[in-house]
Amino acid sequence: MLLAALKLFLVVLLLAFVVALLVVLVVLGIAVVRMMLVTIVQWRDLASLDRWHEVLVTIGRNKLRTALTMISVAWGILVLVSLFGLGRGLDQGMRHQFARDATNGVWISANKTSVAYGGYDVGRKIMFENSDYDRAKKVPGIEFISGQHYIGGRRWGTSLVTKRGAKANTFELEAVFAETFHLAQNQMVGGRFLSDADILQKRKSAVIGKNVADFLFENDPPIGDWINIGGVAFQVVGVFTDPGGAEEERKIYVPVSTAQLAFNGGEKLGQLQFTVGQAGPDETQAIIDQIVGQLAEHWNFDPTDAQAVRVHNNIEQFGRFKKLFWMISSFVIVIGLGTLAAGVVGVSNIMMIAVKERTKEIGIRKALGATPSSIVFMIIQESVFLTAIAGLLGLVGGLVILELLGRMQNDFILNPGIDLHTGIGATLFLVLAGALAGYFPARAAARVNPIHALRDE
Repeated sequence: MLLAALKLFLVVLLLAFVVALLVVLVVLGIAVVRMMLVTIVQWRDLASLDRWHEVLVTIGRNKLRTALTMISVAWGILVLVSLFGLGRGLDQGMRHQFARDATNGVWISANKTSVAYGGYDVGRKIMFENSDYDRAKKVPGIEFISGQHYIGGRRWGTSLVTKRGAKANTFELEAVFAETFHLAQNQMVGGRFLSDADILQKRKSAVIGKNVADFLFENDPPIGDWINIGGVAFQVVGVFTDPGGAEEERKIYVPVSTAQLAFNGGEKLGQLQFTVGQAGPDETQAIIDQIVGQLAEHWNFDPTDAQAVRVHNNIEQFGRFKKLFWMISSFVIVIGLGTLAAGVVGVSNIMMIAVKERTKEIGIRKALGATPSSIVFMIIQESVFLTAIAGLLGLVGGLVILELLGRMQNDFILNPGIDLHTGIGATLFLVLAGALAGYFPARAAARVNPIHALRDE
């Protein structure tokens, strides 16, 4: 009974909020339409030097009050711009982190069992073979598929001494199939990537990162030249760059079949890698389950054992990050708009005080023939001018902060800033907010009875 009453209360509260929001939107919409009509009637005042001089004199009568109000508006727009730009920088930083690998890629790595199964004890080491790659390649829904041979059985890549002439250094060596090109997001700047022919014919071909080429070859052309990797000669067929950064360009790719033969790897693979095109999360999971099921059947382990094979699903991870940053961006906008709204309310309050102080002046204006629309436009003009100047100062301050943040080396915040459309939108919002802040006090001023206003003390 209590739960039902609570649900009913929440429903009524939600309906009341929706109704109140609709009422506020309707009132604001009517106010905007009326302001536009007043502006059309009084447009000449915008080009009147006397009117602008009057605006400046009126604002300057109480410098402290005006300054405090401008500070609140400037602070609101500074917070809004800074947080919005920071959120954009975080989003770009996240995308940069994912740029080293395909965002629709999946990596399945061989590991150790954590569940006893089929007569085998816990802790049995799993290692894939070329036949597992061949079976996985036939699974519907896979766009590109590759595999990696762990040289020497080391999981996280192998750093072998690479020589050319008198120069030698250690670089990460990855033995892969040709379609790794579509998973690693490499960009070729010379030559080509590994081909299916390299794999089938077990050629001693090597594709090197730009950092490797700069160190070993300096100004010499690397394509067609030979390098020695772990005591085995390989011919350079391509040079690549990588959006993942300099560390990713310290890699060397060689054909998986050549590495298996040259470094006594047999038919072993340590990882399967593939992309799933435009498949969604559910479709991707179905593909993963089918491949894991094939591996479990071949190597006799429990298909539900998450430790036997480890799955890294970029689609799932990227989706989580996108949702997280969407929440952060929404929170940023709410906080920024709330701060800015507080400043606009301050402008509205100061305009109300100014109207009250100028009651007699407004009465004289009306007695001399001033129309209600001219009174309204006079107050709105002052409000918009005050808000626009303060807002532009806050906008400049926010851009300066974002520029300083952008110059700091940080992989998680990349190029924070706002685009032209956001800047224009913020400016238009300021003008509208300033007009609304002045409209309601102006409407009250336009209704003042000249006789009562002249008697006001």
